[in-house]
Amino acid sequence: MARVFTREEFYELVWSKPLTHLAKEFAISDVALHKICRKHDIPNPPLGWWAKKAAGKKVKQAPLPKAKAGSADNITIANADLSREAAALAGVREQARILASEGDDSQAAPPHPVIERTLAGLKKAKPSDIGIVAADKPGLIKCEVASSSIDRLAIALSRIVRAASLQGFELVAGEGLATFKSETETVGFSITETIRREKHVLTDAERAKEEAWERKRDRAARRSSWDDVFFDRPRFPEWDYHPTGQLSFEFEQVYIFRGTAPRRSFRDAKVQRLENMASDIAVGLAVLAAAKTEERLRREAEQRRIEEERRRRELAARIKHVEDRRTTGLGAILSELDELDRLRRLIATLTEEVSAEPRPRLSASLAWAREHLAKREARLSPRAMEERFEAERLFGDDDDHGFAPSRW
Repeated sequence: MARVFTREEFYELVWSKPLTHLAKEFAISDVALHKICRKHDIPNPPLGWWAKKAAGKKVKQAPLPKAKAGSADNITIANADLSREAAALAGVREQARILASEGDDSQAAPPHPVIERTLAGLKKAKPSDIGIVAADKPGLIKCEVASSSIDRLAIALSRIVRAASLQGFELVAGEGLATFKSETETVGFSITETIRREKHVLTDAERAKEEAWERKRDRAARRSSWDDVFFDRPRFPEWDYHPTGQLSFEFEQVYIFRGTAPRRSFRDAKVQRLENMASDIAVGLAVLAAAKTEERLRREAEQRRIEEERRRRELAARIKHVEDRRTTGLGAILSELDELDRLRRLIATLTEEVSAEPRPRLSASLAWAREHLAKREARLSPRAMEERFEAERLFGDDDDHGFAPSRW
């Protein structure tokens, strides 16, 4: 739970021990502690002051100046989170604790329209079987509490919203449930009341019903007519549920690819109440939002990497497709050239035979072969080749005709 000091109390604390020692007590860096002092215009011992004092030299303590107009009356040191977290999030947490120093969890907060609508909805809602009223409609804060806890909820929500504003978040409600929103991120949240479950003990009225049924059962046993008896047996709940009055604030789940996700739950305990944890919750909000942003950027970068790999694979496949089509097209032309060369040799051989001795059928085939050769040679002229490549969509902008990227 956050610790709250007046300016005078914090000033005396700063001059009672070195800031490095005080920073360890607060689990914060001495640099952050210096920033908190500057933010609240509290002087602190200069470099070497403590060494001079230890040596018995005369040292001077700077007086506490008057608070500036509009500055916070108290100084809040939000609770530290001692769990291990990434350096970037640790930096966000420290900065958030500096901003939280201007808050005060013990003071009343101004009303907020979203909070007022939520409270009005809770007061009008009909309690459930376990004594809980719920606000879960668009434009409201998601809450599930007992009617007797609504007044506490009002105090806690107002303080949390005010503390969140110091971190740059505002409470907004559009078409969905209310969320905290900053310039870069939106974070959902809810408040619920814990329920205690107890084994149900029959009331006097229920015991009377049970005993009446047992008498009816005994009479039926004597008549050997069981059906109606078993259908008439009274049913009683196995468990009783009771609201405990303990409130729990919970942020939306944020999935972290590596490392531990920031704290997202804040609950009533023996020494702390939710309405006095506003600064800690607001610091948690800032850290969770930073983690959410970091994770979103990581996913976007990963998606870009995957897309770039897909693009490279597709480009390589496209190049191979074009190369295969060109190779196939040229292979067909070379095959034709080989056939024409064989045809020319055949015509030359047959020409010698025909000139030596007249052979009608051979002469006819030779004439056809010469005509066929001329036609085939014409198909391999530059103009014919251009038309052929145009028809087959080769060696041009449409070289990748018929290419279909793999779905995988």
